[in-house]
Amino acid sequence: MAKDAELKEEKKKKRKSDAAELVADDKKAKKEKRKSLAAADADDKAEFDVPIEAITPIAVPLAGKKLSKKLFKTVKRASKARQLKRGVKEVVKSLRKGEKGLLLLAANITPVDVVSHLPVLAEETKGVEYAWVLSKEELGAASGTKRATSCVLVCATPQKRKDAKAPSAEDIAEWKEPLDECLDEVKKLEAVVQA
Repeated sequence: MAKDAELKEEKKKKRKSDAAELVADDKKAKKEKRKSLAAADADDKAEFDVPIEAITPIAVPLAGKKLSKKLFKTVKRASKARQLKRGVKEVVKSLRKGEKGLLLLAANITPVDVVSHLPVLAEETKGVEYAWVLSKEELGAASGTKRATSCVLVCATPQKRKDAKAPSAEDIAEWKEPLDECLDEVKKLEAVVQA
């Protein structure tokens, strides 16, 4: 009987060690999977590929890679500060009210008629500069939504919010300075296109 008890103990220990090895292997596999997914996400976030055929013919002035990156960072900051208007309806409403700022349009929108009136509206509104960026997906991601966005307006004047206190000077400077830099670069971009 002693041998049976010893065999049972050995089997128990073996099962426990096998289970511990399986758990350890499972944890290692999960860690590796997380790392590979994180690397894949970083690659996906880095750049959305837009085929040349998808870019609308009216997308002038089109921002280059470096300027686009700067514009997206500005959009992110403005989104955090709630100084952003997303979508055609909201942007048109703001432009008609005379809101000043930077209008960014996605160049891969189909049909083009959805946003074709916005450049004209922006030119009629004083204090609004506009530029086209390649991807609606990147524009949506930068504006803080999971969905693609056809256009955004980064407001130059601080928006008054009913529910919150007035933004401090530091909060305003955080998104206002990059916005001013982007506005200057977009003006230069438009001057090159017109010349």
